[in-house]
Amino acid sequence: MKAKRFPLLAIAGVALATIIGSALIPVPKPRPDFSQMGGEIPASAAVTPATPASAARSIAWADLIPKDWDPAREVSELRQDLSALSDADPRAQAILARMRSVWDRAPSVPSMNGVNVRIPGYVVPLDSPRNDHPEFLLVPYFGACIHTPPPPSNQVIHVHARQATIAPHSMDTVWVSGTLSSARSESDAGASSYRLDADTIEAYVLNR
Repeated sequence: MKAKRFPLLAIAGVALATIIGSALIPVPKPRPDFSQMGGEIPASAAVTPATPASAARSIAWADLIPKDWDPAREVSELRQDLSALSDADPRAQAILARMRSVWDRAPSVPSMNGVNVRIPGYVVPLDSPRNDHPEFLLVPYFGACIHTPPPPSNQVIHVHARQATIAPHSMDTVWVSGTLSSARSESDAGASSYRLDADTIEAYVLNR
């Protein structure tokens, strides 16, 4: 029986596309467009009333990536032809583990620490110790950490709701506003380089 091919290049491609794609995701003004984030919601959609712009700085996912960080350089082995490697090949396993280590150690941007921000994204639920103050991961594209490998940790935000609120569902699209900080955390869904103590979590709804 022919050995099954190891899907390393596909996994690496998703991760690299996350970094490249995040730089293309605009901060929606005045209405969000999630079409470049992999979702199915049309650009004609709008959000519920938001936190005033004077209270929170709207940011894009690219703002969370240090300008001098080049993950592709750190995992240059991924550029070689791996099509001949099976998923049981130790070389493929070693490269995958090294790639995941680089992504899970992705650095944060120091100047974003303590900034009051507002950012759109997709929800990856976590088991919260207090259900009335939910915790979840916020990610920049549909399916991240669930249907596809986790993006680099600086493209994952661990959200902590300050106030009691209904927990959003998996892959809900939301605006989150609150204080951002550099704080590493790990969960079964993936590693994150940021924490966001949320003052508001706003549902993303379609225009009627």
